[in-house]
Amino acid sequence: MHSSAIFLIEFGAIILALGLLGRVAGRLRFSPIPLYLLAGLAFGKGGLLPLGASEEFVAIGAEIGVILLLLMLGLEYSASDLVSNLKTQYPAGLVDAVLNATPGAVLALLMGWGPVAAAVLAGVTWVSSSGVIAKVLGDLGRLGNRETPVILSILVLEDLSMAVYLPIITALLAGTGLAAGSITLAIALGVAGLVLLLAVRYGGHISRLVSSDDPERLLLVVLGLTLLVAGLAQQLQVSAAVGAFLVGIALSGEVAESAHNLLTPLRDLFAAMFFVFFGLHTNAADIPPVLLPALALAIVTTLTKTATGYWAAKRAGISVKGRWRAGGTLVARGEFSIVIAGLAVTAGIEPSLGPLATAYVLILVVAGPLTARYTEPIARRLTGHRDTVPANLAPAQEAEAPVTVTPSAADGQDRSGR
Repeated sequence: MHSSAIFLIEFGAIILALGLLGRVAGRLRFSPIPLYLLAGLAFGKGGLLPLGASEEFVAIGAEIGVILLLLMLGLEYSASDLVSNLKTQYPAGLVDAVLNATPGAVLALLMGWGPVAAAVLAGVTWVSSSGVIAKVLGDLGRLGNRETPVILSILVLEDLSMAVYLPIITALLAGTGLAAGSITLAIALGVAGLVLLLAVRYGGHISRLVSSDDPERLLLVVLGLTLLVAGLAQQLQVSAAVGAFLVGIALSGEVAESAHNLLTPLRDLFAAMFFVFFGLHTNAADIPPVLLPALALAIVTTLTKTATGYWAAKRAGISVKGRWRAGGTLVARGEFSIVIAGLAVTAGIEPSLGPLATAYVLILVVAGPLTARYTEPIARRLTGHRDTVPANLAPAQEAEAPVTVTPSAADGQDRSGR
C-alpha cells in the first residue's frame, strides 16, 4: 500500500480514537488526559498497534499542541493580574514550590538519576493541572466559594513560574555550561520582563494592532505571530512554550476573547496529539518497574499539595472546611507535568523518567477529582473537628457563602487546559 495511504489510515484512526475517548470521558465527567495517554501507550513501542508512517507528523502536531496550550493559558491572564498576584500571593507560591518540587528532586537523586533529572522531576511534581482543577470546581459548584480565589492564585503563580523554569530546564537538557545557561536564563527573564512591561503599558495598543472583525484574519495573525515568536524563542535556546505564553499575555480584551474562541478547537486537537505522542515514546513494558516509586511519589505529593492549599487558605482567613477543600482540589497533576517530562524524554537523559512521569500523572489525574470531593469530609470525620470561624471574619461571614469571582479568572482557569 502507498505510504500516503498508510499515513491517512493511521492518522485518521488516531483522530477517530481520540474523539471516541473524549466522548467517553465527557459522559463520565472526567478528564480525557489519562485516556489519551493510554491511547499513546497502545500505539507506541511495545503497544498493541505500533505506528509507522504517521509518527513524524504526530510529533510535529505535538509540538504545536504545547505551543497552543501555553498561548491559550497566556490569553487567560492579563499582565496586571500577574503582577497583582505576585505582590499578594508570592508567599503561597514559595511554599508551593518548596513543598511540591522537593519530593520529585529527592526521588530522582535516590534513584541515581543525577541533578538534571532531579530538576525535571521536581517540575513534574510541582505544577498542578489547572484544566482538571477548573473542571472539578465547576462540576462541584465551587467557583464562587471563598477558597476558590486562593486556588486560582496558586495556579496563576505556577503558570508564571514556568516562564523562568522552562528556560532553565531547556538549558540543562541541552547540556550547556554554566555561562551559557546563565545567558539563556538572563535572556528569558529579560524578554519576560519586557513583555510584561509592554503588556501593562501598551496592551491595548498591541491588541488593537492585532484586532480584526474578520475571524479568518484574526486567526491567521494570532496563530502566525505565536508560531513565529515561539520559533524565535527556541532559536535563542529559550523554550518555545514560554514565547507562546508571553504572546498570550500581551493580548487582552476582546482580541484575547475572540482568539480564545477561534483557537480552542485547534488547541484541543493538537493537545490531544501531544498526549498521544508522549505515550508513543513511553514503552508500556517500562511502567511496571517504576509503578511503586510513582505511587509513593503520588502519595507524598498529595499530602504536600494538600498542606499547601490548607496553609494558603488559612493565610487568607478561610474557615477550616475551606482550607481542606483548597488542599484537596490542588492535588491533580496533568498537562504541564507531561510537557516537562516530554522535554526530558526528547533529550534522552533518563529512560525511566518518562514511564515514571506517565504513571505518576495517570495516578493523580484520576485521584485529583476524588481528593477534591472527599478530603474535607474525611478530614472532618478523622479529626472530629467542627468548623469554627477565623478570628478575622465577622460572624455573618461564617457560612461558606459564595464570593464574587471575576469571569476572566473563573472561566479562564476552566478553559486554560494546562
